Amino acid sequence: MDALKEAVRIYAAAHANADGLALTAVPGLRMMCIETPRGDLHSVYRPLICLVLQGAKLMTVGREQRTFSAGQSVIVSADMPVVGRVVQASRSEPYLAVAVELQLRVLGELTAHLGGVRPPRPSRTRTLFAEDTNAAVLDCALRLMRLLDRPEATPLLHDGIIRELHYWLLSGQHGEALRALADPTSYASRLGATIAILRQDYRSRIRVEELAAAAGMSLTAFHKHFKHMISLSPGQYQKRLRLIEARRLMLEQGFTATSAALEVGYESVSQFTREYGRLFKTPPKRDALRMRASSRKPTGAILPLPAAQPIAPWNSSAG
Repeated sequence: MDALKEAVRIYAAAHANADGLALTAVPGLRMMCIETPRGDLHSVYRPLICLVLQGAKLMTVGREQRTFSAGQSVIVSADMPVVGRVVQASRSEPYLAVAVELQLRVLGELTAHLGGVRPPRPSRTRTLFAEDTNAAVLDCALRLMRLLDRPEATPLLHDGIIRELHYWLLSGQHGEALRALADPTSYASRLGATIAILRQDYRSRIRVEELAAAAGMSLTAFHKHFKHMISLSPGQYQKRLRLIEARRLMLEQGFTATSAALEVGYESVSQFTREYGRLFKTPPKRDALRMRASSRKPTGAILPLPAAQPIAPWNSSAG
């Protein structure tokens, strides 16, 4: 782990933004280095694995709140609104983490080779997991980091490393849940179709009947399983997407609160202001002024956005 920590620290020192997040040219690879504890940062996580290398971070997903510390891996198995707060970090020992996005196609291919398993029961379907990081996963992450110094090797070696990483995850403690993601009959996979609709069309009014049909469920079953898996109702999930994107538009692109509200689909600016204040604990205009004064831009945003919109960085943190 020491070699990976040093690689993350060196790269982040040269490339991290004001939030400590460093994007890379290696597909799906992100990292974070933070020297002081931070306040809440709201994001929408894509399916990923995050390796916490040093320090600790408190994460809130729906009603679930957990602290992840050095030596643990965090697996997020669905597109989830997450509130993250670094709680252990210092200049001498900063919070360090590296994350890799999961690829459902690779999970599906490997699951087919390994042999399918019965999807988890609905009561066991979850989206956030933690396990002790094993040496094989650390080795894959380190080899992905090494590609940063050898860009010509990335097209040749990247896919093989990613495939190996997914194999070790499928063979691990939460392999059954990850296999369910690739099983089109599982609750996780069927709900994934509705999440894709919500993320793509988060600005629009979407009938819950349309979402239930995409999941192949009755309205009652859809509401039950969606809320169990995401810890939010479909309406709350869409609202969270809108508010996080509106915040990014105000802070990164200079939108006013009114223009941001209308851009993300709100018809009532007063409703937007109320809901923004409930989520971020401050009115939108005051929040934007405070963040601009501190020269800190949020990195949390919605992925994927429609092609006409800028693609903002994955999530606001590395886990």
